[in-house]
Amino acid sequence: MAEAVTEQVEEQAEGQVEQQDGATQAQNVEMTEAVDSGANAGDGNLDLLLDISMSVNVTLGKTQVPIKRLLQLGPGSVLQMDKLVDEPAEVYVQGNKFATGNIVIVDGHFAIRIKEVLGM
Repeated sequence: MAEAVTEQVEEQAEGQVEQQDGATQAQNVEMTEAVDSGANAGDGNLDLLLDISMSVNVTLGKTQVPIKRLLQLGPGSVLQMDKLVDEPAEVYVQGNKFATGNIVIVDGHFAIRIKEVLGM
């Protein structure tokens, strides 16, 4: 019995977490102090972040359609959205609403002219 207690004390002294009867014992952690090198190490990392591609989606409008109507859709079917023609579309970046703008055509492709940037 004394040997088991000695082993347990040694394990706790080494900083290991022990669980007894559902209770967790905390361990001591030694932290070293950070040293300021004087240079901004993050400056080089900013260039890496600026090259990351983000997913951008533009929402023209939304609607709800009963399943019966969805099953009837085919080529030439029209779904009316909740937005009017002159209302701005919504721009989402990584799923978060980022801006609003007007739909335009550039070189035969849909594009959006930003009207307002949100959240900045």
